[in-house]
Amino acid sequence: MSVKVVITDYIEPDLKWEEKELAKRGFPFTYHQLKFAPVEQVIEATRDADVVVVNMVKITREVIAAWEKCRLVIRHGVGYDNVDVDALTEKGIPLCYIPDYCAEEVAEQAIALIFACARRIPASRKVLEESSARGQWDFTDVIPIYRMAGRTLGILGCGRIGSYVYRKLQSFGFNFLICDPYLSEERRRELGVELVDKETLFRESDFITLHAPLNDETRRIVNAETLAMMKPTAYVINTARGPLVDHQALADALRNGTIAGAAIDVFDKEPPETDYPLFGLPNAILTPHLAWYSEDAAWRIREIILLEIDRFAAGQPPRYCVNPQVLS
Repeated sequence: MSVKVVITDYIEPDLKWEEKELAKRGFPFTYHQLKFAPVEQVIEATRDADVVVVNMVKITREVIAAWEKCRLVIRHGVGYDNVDVDALTEKGIPLCYIPDYCAEEVAEQAIALIFACARRIPASRKVLEESSARGQWDFTDVIPIYRMAGRTLGILGCGRIGSYVYRKLQSFGFNFLICDPYLSEERRRELGVELVDKETLFRESDFITLHAPLNDETRRIVNAETLAMMKPTAYVINTARGPLVDHQALADALRNGTIAGAAIDVFDKEPPETDYPLFGLPNAILTPHLAWYSEDAAWRIREIILLEIDRFAAGQPPRYCVNPQVLS
């Protein structure tokens, strides 16, 4: 079975490995960088593909309607909010996503950011340089710091990544609050956690780390109202999806002392515009959407995408399908 594979955009240095592997299979293969291309160019590049692999290009209803024979879309990553799932479903095309390639990395980044907030790591560098220039210590800009043991960590979303964070931090003495209305009773018992509602999570946590998917229910879940519920000593950490947070409301809360700080790895627009409201705020730690990254994860996702293409060619369903109803 010959399968034409088209990649709309990619973040790898090159795709020579994919070229070699797909050539071994005799599969026609083209790849592009269409992230900022007009929709007409996206349509032209993907019109006759059997399999479309997409990173950040918007796969809209218009694009999908123009496809002549596509039978699988593979999202290069975990989230899929750049893909019109309803339009795919109406056309009977499964959407494969890859939630398991970087869960360890994202959990590690979230934990690193929690620790950086708690120990005021970025501010400590400034204190060191200024104290060196003066010839005497002045710790004003990092005081107060509190012991993490005994503090309360709130986890919003306890799926694959949230549960990794929970398990990795078991030995650090945190108290945990877990908010996830979709966690099954079986999984809850397996993890040994008790669940709380959103209001309890925001009011009682010293740190809140976000690991929820982006949907209508979670969009802007961190907003002026929920930020006002938080302790003035509390922190928000987001390594999930940018639109979970109202970034302007967060900036206002940081300026006003509503909360102590935040650590953000994901943004509404990526990279963010130069007027992004958290730029320049000393109590905001910002990283460039690299929570997913390690050399291990970067290679793992390439291997998994090839695996999914092979499964498709063999008539097997995707391992993880957003719209499994089209498979029946």
